[in-house]
Amino acid sequence: MLGREQLERYARHILLKEVGGQGQARLLAARVLVVGAGGLGSPLALYLAAAGIGTIGIVDDDAVSLSNLQRQILHDTEGVGRPKTDSAVARLAALNPDTKVVAHALRLGPDNVDELVGGYDIVADGSDNFATRFLLNDACFRARRTLVSAAIQQFDGQLATFKPHAGPDQPCYRCLHPEAPPEELDAACVEAGVLGALAGVMGSLQATEVLKEILEIGTGLAGRLMLYDAMNAEFRTIRLRRNPACPLCAAS
Repeated sequence: MLGREQLERYARHILLKEVGGQGQARLLAARVLVVGAGGLGSPLALYLAAAGIGTIGIVDDDAVSLSNLQRQILHDTEGVGRPKTDSAVARLAALNPDTKVVAHALRLGPDNVDELVGGYDIVADGSDNFATRFLLNDACFRARRTLVSAAIQQFDGQLATFKPHAGPDQPCYRCLHPEAPPEELDAACVEAGVLGALAGVMGSLQATEVLKEILEIGTGLAGRLMLYDAMNAEFRTIRLRRNPACPLCAAS
């Protein structure tokens, strides 16, 4: 049962027949794990909190630096040097007191990823390296959790939803990338630069897909990869299929 303040706060959601009061209640009961409080995680977490997600977990072991502020809008100049999880908790709590924000100030690894993923309903990956993406994909596969994954570099973004537990035709992240690139190439991608506003575009799209998955509305990006070329203002979507030789999900 939504309270009076909640009816006002979420009025524009409730007016949507696809959401309504029941859908908003579902959002308030949802638990979303956001990995990375950076360029993607910032708009992602802000829109999830604004939407009334009941519990948002934030995973990040880094501190705010001045170079982050060109795109990481969860943080501000006064927060330089502060742990990103602390900055994120304060900002999201100020935005919406309905949302419980849980800080996980740690680096994901094989020793903790399964417990973390298992404590949430859906995972949103805004990390910037392949090692973390593979860890999350594999843990989501084991826990049967939906993974909404985004990535950005320079002027390009990509977004996909992976839910191989939903059917034999649904791919996982390893169907798209069977193995990580060499470490030096991965590092070069991280250091390649990025247009700050691109992070806002892709993080907002990622939040939209997370909300759709929770509400079970519309056509999601499971089995599809959305590509955005900011330089030419072009979106395109390509079909992803399960790889019969996938080292993770082929036999499931």
